[in-house]
Amino acid sequence: MIEDLVTAIRNRQAILFAGAGVSMTVGLPSWRTLVEHIADELGIAREAVASADVNYLTLAEYYRIRQGSIGSLRSWMDRNWSIPDDVLATSKVHELICSLDFPIIYTTNFDRNLETAFQLKGKDFVKIVSAKDIARVRDGVTQIVKFHGDFDDDPSIVIAETDYLDRLSFESPLDIKFRSDALGKTILFLGYSLSDLNIRFLLHRLWKTWQASGFERDRPRSYVFMMRPNPVEEAVLDQWGIRVITGDRNEPERALELFLSDLCKAVGAPQRVPKPEVPPAAKPRRTEVKRGVKGRGRPRPAPRSGAR
Repeated sequence: MIEDLVTAIRNRQAILFAGAGVSMTVGLPSWRTLVEHIADELGIAREAVASADVNYLTLAEYYRIRQGSIGSLRSWMDRNWSIPDDVLATSKVHELICSLDFPIIYTTNFDRNLETAFQLKGKDFVKIVSAKDIARVRDGVTQIVKFHGDFDDDPSIVIAETDYLDRLSFESPLDIKFRSDALGKTILFLGYSLSDLNIRFLLHRLWKTWQASGFERDRPRSYVFMMRPNPVEEAVLDQWGIRVITGDRNEPERALELFLSDLCKAVGAPQRVPKPEVPPAAKPRRTEVKRGVKGRGRPRPAPRSGAR
């Protein structure tokens, strides 16, 4: 386990940045499902959008142009990306994230799964979607920052190409907040594909900010968890001050859960221990009364009355 990361989490000097991979552990559809739904709704052949030449950002932009807004698309996503509480309550990944007690969690997910997981655990939090929410921050209470928007606020959602290009200015209130929060803290990225241009740009900007300060050597190292090794990505990210942690090759479907579990143990965070199964109570054995044996079940004579 990475000692610097463990120490930062233990001292509440670490920020979690959670992506789609975290939500997919509880059965949320992939982006491919979203692309296919947009194609079906707009009457486009799925084969036409399966090409690498068409990405979901451009397709979502086309949807907005054709439909006038993303309102109906947001409604479909909200219905299909909502996980029942009883299912979410069984999510080990979400339970472990709650147990690690990060002071600030950034997420690019639109869904409410993180917030619901905190509620199910009885942990207080403040949800931040826009600048007005920043005023609601309280000491000691976890902030869940919806970096790409929230289903409860259509204008906040970053899903189409124009939305992403606008965010590349890195000057929105949430961008400024992130720069401030992240400047002196360790960041742990979970559930991301490093092909996500927005995230790569964000990592690059952080590196450039420290490089321009002249104190790059004093920057806390950050980490990204990846399902499998990739030496090319590791070399590029390392120059940006990001260390790659790879998952368990033997159990890739549980790699994220196993990593978080090991992290909790190293930090000393409490984890739920499954209750051992209690065998059903054994029925009392029937005791036979042996007659005629002294002291073993021999009936006592009834008291006699009167003289002998």
